[in-house]
Amino acid sequence: MQKKKSLKRNPTDKQPEQFQQLDDRDKLLLQLLQENSRTSNVELARQLNLTPPGLQKRLKKLEESGCIDGYVTLVNREALGLDLLCFTQVTLTHNQPECVGQFCERMKGLTEVLECHHLTGEFDYLLKVVASDHQQLERFLNEQITPMPGVEKVRTNIVLNQIKSSTSLPFDTESNSIEIQN
Repeated sequence: MQKKKSLKRNPTDKQPEQFQQLDDRDKLLLQLLQENSRTSNVELARQLNLTPPGLQKRLKKLEESGCIDGYVTLVNREALGLDLLCFTQVTLTHNQPECVGQFCERMKGLTEVLECHHLTGEFDYLLKVVASDHQQLERFLNEQITPMPGVEKVRTNIVLNQIKSSTSLPFDTESNSIEIQN
């Protein structure tokens, strides 16, 4: 199983205060990195009208504060033959810590599960699942999810058409006083 590599942070850092201290250049830098994280530091520095060492200092600050959580490559799932994208809702029979802990640990180990979210409402968990075809999805649900201790109800919805998918977070750029140098 491949885990997302996360940057190490000092546990004593107060993240909410760090996030509030983002200036316009920090926000613009984060926006540019979200658009293309392969842009060179020299090019980013040029676009933000910074020196390369000044840019490097900002990047380090953003990494250490937790604003930048890591760097990843987004792979097209369909290019790997994972044609089905599904959302599976799971209800547990009881939300006792031991049952919840076992469920969460199991979800972390299943490569088909891209995301697992604990919810309020009718269902306890929402899973974002990929599979190559209907047969693989059926096997996954019948062999991995349904027989788990504590699982009471499972409902799966297959995505027909993905209208929008983004990993970019929104930034308030209207008050931006920094111009990007093209």
